[in-house]
Amino acid sequence: MKEETDENEASKAKPPQFTDSEEASRIYLLPNSLTAGNLFFGFLAILYCIQANYATDSAVIRGYFTQAVWFILFSVICDALDGRVARLGGRESLFGKEFDSIADVISFGLAPALMMIFLILSPTEKYPFFLQIGWLIGFVYLLCAGVRLARFNVLTHPMLPPAKRLRGTKDFVGLPVPAAAGMIASLVLVLNSLEITPLAILLPPFMLAIAFLMISNIPYPSFKDIDWQTKTRFRTFIYLIFTLGIIFIMKELAFALVFFGYISYGPARHLFRIYRARKRLTNR
Repeated sequence: MKEETDENEASKAKPPQFTDSEEASRIYLLPNSLTAGNLFFGFLAILYCIQANYATDSAVIRGYFTQAVWFILFSVICDALDGRVARLGGRESLFGKEFDSIADVISFGLAPALMMIFLILSPTEKYPFFLQIGWLIGFVYLLCAGVRLARFNVLTHPMLPPAKRLRGTKDFVGLPVPAAAGMIASLVLVLNSLEITPLAILLPPFMLAIAFLMISNIPYPSFKDIDWQTKTRFRTFIYLIFTLGIIFIMKELAFALVFFGYISYGPARHLFRIYRARKRLTNR
């Protein structure tokens, strides 16, 4: 009880992160320009998905979807850079955080959902029931992306005491929305490159699993502590260069493997921690 009282007094004694609404709503050029780039590429991805839906030639359709995939991946890059640039320059603002979430809903929520729906239109045109299921799963994915982003904003809001913000961890709570969108986009890229787009009918259940991971409490590494001063061991550096070489060689397939590896790492690490904790309790 005394610890809670001391913690509350400490949080009250500390000044708020922003002194007034003007400071909280400042628009810093470079990080917010990257966020605008994220939104722009997401808009282009949606536009190309719509164009693919009205195209008739299979090669043209694959080309439109491939362009949409690359636009989503460009959005992932912009999203990875905007927050990092803001933190490096000490130019974080509440406006930038909210603007980033709005852009993420478009680029990583709506764009992948529409891409999945338009992809399964042709394989399921003779089975309207499966098409309706696809629409429902697309909405569930979009809903979970929005909930995931809203929860992140709440857990990192300046009004919360510092001790309560994500409980001091550098991990994300739940699968990050850009990683979820990158997984869907990279799978579509593989389907197009191998010309097996009819297998897109398998995307809806996979998206449902990804939607569950987004709203779960499974921790995922954020890599926010990596900057220009970060040091690493020689072996880790070699592994990194080797991985980059594999990505360059495998190209389209490599993106899917990287995102799948990241998505799988969260549950695997979480289950291993649970197993280790139970083992310690058993050994006592």
